[in-house]
Amino acid sequence: MELVSVAALSENYVIGRDGEIPWDSIPEDKKQYRSRIADSPVIMGRQTFDLMRDDVPGTSQIVMSRTQQAFDVETAHYARSVEDAIDIAESLGAETAYVIGGGAIYELFQPHLDRMVLSRVPGTYEGDTFYPEWDADEWQLDSETQYERFTLQEWVRRMDN
Repeated sequence: MELVSVAALSENYVIGRDGEIPWDSIPEDKKQYRSRIADSPVIMGRQTFDLMRDDVPGTSQIVMSRTQQAFDVETAHYARSVEDAIDIAESLGAETAYVIGGGAIYELFQPHLDRMVLSRVPGTYEGDTFYPEWDADEWQLDSETQYERFTLQEWVRRMDN
């Protein structure tokens, strides 16, 4: 199974402030993001799950939480660790599982990722949630697509590492 993180981040790696994105909404980015993850399980933290509760993404939601083990969404699964989350995604028969946040979840999964799909938003923003920086020696930029208000980058983990 392939493990892929998907995030929108600014030049200073900010992904959020007070539970919101710190820049004006980018509909084209939101559309490509939702389309990408629609047919696969997604892995997220409880706070991210709570923020998306009214419109949960993916076919199943694997929610990592220290405080809550049951959720009132039929497709949500509780995971206690990274390994547990990966096992659940594999048990669902997934070819790909997407890691969609928040900051601590991205950090936990970084060593396990096969790919990163990152919407790079120009500018620097103040925030309280960040995407983890990665070791450039471990990753290779596979593709880059320019959009009006963001650049979509796909990174793949180098196989020689």
